[in-house]
Amino acid sequence: MLIDLHPEPADMARLVIDGMARHPKQLPAWLLYDAEGSRLFEAICEQPEYGLTRTETALLEAKAPELAAALGPGVVVEFGAGSARKVSPLLAALEPAAYVALDISADHLAPACRALQQRHPHLPVLGICCDYSRLEQLPDHPALKGHGRLGFYPGSSIGNFDPAGARDLLRQFRRLLGPGSRLLIGIDQPKAVERLEAAYNDAAGWSEAFARNLLTRLNRDLDGDFHPDDFDYRAWWDAGRSRIAMALVSRRELTVQLAGRPWPFAAGEALITEYSHKYDPGAFLALAAGAGWVGAGRWSDAAGDFALHLLVQADSEQHRSEP
Repeated sequence: MLIDLHPEPADMARLVIDGMARHPKQLPAWLLYDAEGSRLFEAICEQPEYGLTRTETALLEAKAPELAAALGPGVVVEFGAGSARKVSPLLAALEPAAYVALDISADHLAPACRALQQRHPHLPVLGICCDYSRLEQLPDHPALKGHGRLGFYPGSSIGNFDPAGARDLLRQFRRLLGPGSRLLIGIDQPKAVERLEAAYNDAAGWSEAFARNLLTRLNRDLDGDFHPDDFDYRAWWDAGRSRIAMALVSRRELTVQLAGRPWPFAAGEALITEYSHKYDPGAFLALAAGAGWVGAGRWSDAAGDFALHLLVQADSEQHRSEP
């Protein structure tokens, strides 16, 4: 079953106007994920330079029994489910009461849920198309009743938010999941600058196509008149903020129309398409603590590139010290 709670066009326009008025201009990262954007992102994940997906998938497959034991019973709620492929080893080991997938792209979510249902035919599956960062509450649906909630947030997607926004999102997860819930979250960790920058500048050009597709979406959905050839794609490591910045940079002085308003660009001005913050274990646990979560477990690959953190609510009697 699929429930469509996608933001209305008026809400999208308001968010875009707010983002274009920022300095630098920056739009919500979820706007990248229309049907074409989701397809392009799946291609990025297959590139040799982009090891995050392969590392996380291998970690989930290798540690699924341990993760299931640590999570315990309940309903798995995945935020930003995408293709919903990463969760399969966890579902097989956990055998939860139900699986709920939240994602911004209905076109991507529906086939992903159908494919997951085929892999797990006896598991109740519910898809919810929404902006989970702004969702007031999870729908009143039988699949979500009578069981504890186990949050799953893979892909280091929390890195798309600045630290203040990431704390707000972790508080939002607390609210949506409810008292006593647990959260398993993937975190990409700092590594050599050359590797980080290569991951977001793949030789095949998928990362650039992904960013440029944002302009196509803005033209289509919000009456924009962007000319993609007026912009260069750039991605670079910002060591001071421990993040990769991805942007479309204006080649010349120009003005675009978008959401009924003119927006001037200076030559060399950046439109930030997304950030990807990287956290070492201590920095991430400090961030989580500011949102009321406590570390209860951590699993990492041998190279220390990526980690899965299990978080429990700080006021829960079930939490224990992280090993």
